[in-house]
Amino acid sequence: MKKIRSWLLIPLMLLAVTAEARLTIEISEGVEGAMPIAVVPFGAEGGSAKSDVAAIVAADLARSGRFAPLASDKLPSRPHDGKGIDFGPWRAAGVENMVVGQVQATGDKLLVQFQLFDVLRGVQLTGYSIPTTADRLRRVAHQISDIVYEKLTGQRGAFNTHVAYVTVEQSGPQERSFRLAVADADGFDEQVILTSKHPLMSPAWSDDGRRLAYVSFEEGRSVVYVQDITSGKREAVARFKGLNSAPSWAPDGRHLAMTLSRDGNPEVYILDLQSKALTRVTHSNTIDTEPAWAPDGRTLVFTSDRGGKPQIYRVELSNYRPQGRPKRLTFEGLYNARASFSPDGSQLVMITGDDNNRFRIAVMELESGTVRVLTDSRLDESPSFAPNGSMIIFATERNNRGVLEAVSVDGRAHQRLGTSQGDVREPAWSPFISQ
Repeated sequence: MKKIRSWLLIPLMLLAVTAEARLTIEISEGVEGAMPIAVVPFGAEGGSAKSDVAAIVAADLARSGRFAPLASDKLPSRPHDGKGIDFGPWRAAGVENMVVGQVQATGDKLLVQFQLFDVLRGVQLTGYSIPTTADRLRRVAHQISDIVYEKLTGQRGAFNTHVAYVTVEQSGPQERSFRLAVADADGFDEQVILTSKHPLMSPAWSDDGRRLAYVSFEEGRSVVYVQDITSGKREAVARFKGLNSAPSWAPDGRHLAMTLSRDGNPEVYILDLQSKALTRVTHSNTIDTEPAWAPDGRTLVFTSDRGGKPQIYRVELSNYRPQGRPKRLTFEGLYNARASFSPDGSQLVMITGDDNNRFRIAVMELESGTVRVLTDSRLDESPSFAPNGSMIIFATERNNRGVLEAVSVDGRAHQRLGTSQGDVREPAWSPFISQ
């Protein structure tokens, strides 16, 4: 069990005290040559909207690292539709594309209209009218960001998604309150899914974005739960003797891979959530943990120290049963762990460690085996791809505090997400949300 404590439970040991607060996002490093764009403040008719739609859209686009929104005080004018645009001054300001729009209120109903223009050619690229209500206005703003992002980059936007994470609050002199929370991808609209006096770990999203699997120690030992986000209903799905940890959803939403030590040693298993049948995937006398599914459900990767130190291995599956022996994937670095697939299955993100005791985010191209280190910090953990594969969110330490950061897959854009005090850990980026 000494080996288990030394590296299997690293994320738990890193948790510290936090105060309740929403996540705040700081763009710590932008991208040189980002696309100039203007997002003009939306007009308001029939009443004032509580959320500034244009400000949300501009912030979304800036966080992506792909766009450089023009500062509000530098806008040549403030049109609300295409009829009011003189493109000359916008070209002179260096703007290549611009978003204009307005919010119309009728009673408790809102209609959000927007248009995206190519400034250089003076033509409209797209435009929509979106009916909504005041409490869903932020979501509409993120939808607009997604539309603009996809139109200008060709890649689906991931602004209208969620992030799950764990924080800890000091609730008494000798007591801590652990919280499993979900917020929008920009840190707003936090919802606390579960509060406990005992550690919570390893949140993982189902493919439909409706459920979270996680590990709780409320029974005095590790137990894997599945919880419905909307209703709050939850079920303990793995409370076997020994270790129950590292849940990972299969793409079909009916199976969970996880690590269990029910047979004496930490091994990877697959649980059928309907029949409760267990299939053992790995067999070794070392530690096999942190399973993650390929998008097609036919492959699992996992962390194992069967070669002496933690490295990433892959096992092929057929009907959720292992086929052949696991094959080692990583050979660079002294330590490679916590791998997961990109949404298209072409890459793995992981934690890589070197002989200077630095643990950083790296991406492996599966076809070539090439590994690129994306961060320059010392204690990164828990990487998770955005559902469009453009960004990776992860936990790290800054000034002796746990924060979340995000880095673009090319390593050029960086964001920092944190609370006003305390730590936040264990991030998991949600899949796309059904409209």
